[in-house]
Amino acid sequence: QVQLVESGGGLVQHGGSLRLACKVSGGTLDGYMVGWFRQAPGKEREFVTALLWSHLMPYYADYVDGRFTISRDLDKYTMYLQMNSLKPEDTAVYYCAAGFSNYWNPATAGNPSNYNYWGQGTRVAVSS
Repeated sequence: QVQLVESGGGLVQHGGSLRLACKVSGGTLDGYMVGWFRQAPGKEREFVTALLWSHLMPYYADYVDGRFTISRDLDKYTMYLQMNSLKPEDTAVYYCAAGFSNYWNPATAGNPSNYNYWGQGTRVAVSS
């Protein structure tokens, strides 16, 4: 059973940076896609970014606009989300997720129903 544990959230000022981490345990991610979603208060969960664990090929939501970078460390079996130039509208609980990928395209990557495993979330707050 794959388990995901996020860390790295916190309070940061407008324009600041944070790096989130998602530690993976309990199974292999070969053939899996891994990604980050977020949910702001009163809003639905939305896609941030995702990649193929073995082949990278990341996709990003349009609103990211070059500010965030997803990566993964095969030795540490950890995924990261580097967030720069943070805005108050980035305030949300950030979740990492993993799911087996048959087809890799933006629609597949961005649909939360395609992910089987989720972390508990880490809160990010950006002050204005």
